[in-house]
Amino acid sequence: MVETIQIQVNGEQRGCQADATVGDLLRELAIKAERVAVELNLEVLDRKDFDHRSLKQGDRVEILSFIGGGAPVDVQGKGRGFVHAE
Repeated sequence: MVETIQIQVNGEQRGCQADATVGDLLRELAIKAERVAVELNLEVLDRKDFDHRSLKQGDRVEILSFIGGGAPVDVQGKGRGFVHAE
């Protein structure tokens, strides 16, 4: 029998394997690691650490997606700059 733990992902309770890593969680959720930032218990993780950071009972995980696009800074046409996020 596989042991499970309870964690919180983006504010919702979720079970996962006791020996799971952040990388395992992302794969289970079908989320591409290169497209997100992950915060584990208020610490922003480096992507290279996703497969090495183990999840523990009660951990709080926030997964933030990057969204591309842009919007004019000044909609009246006075400014020529754009706000852009990738």
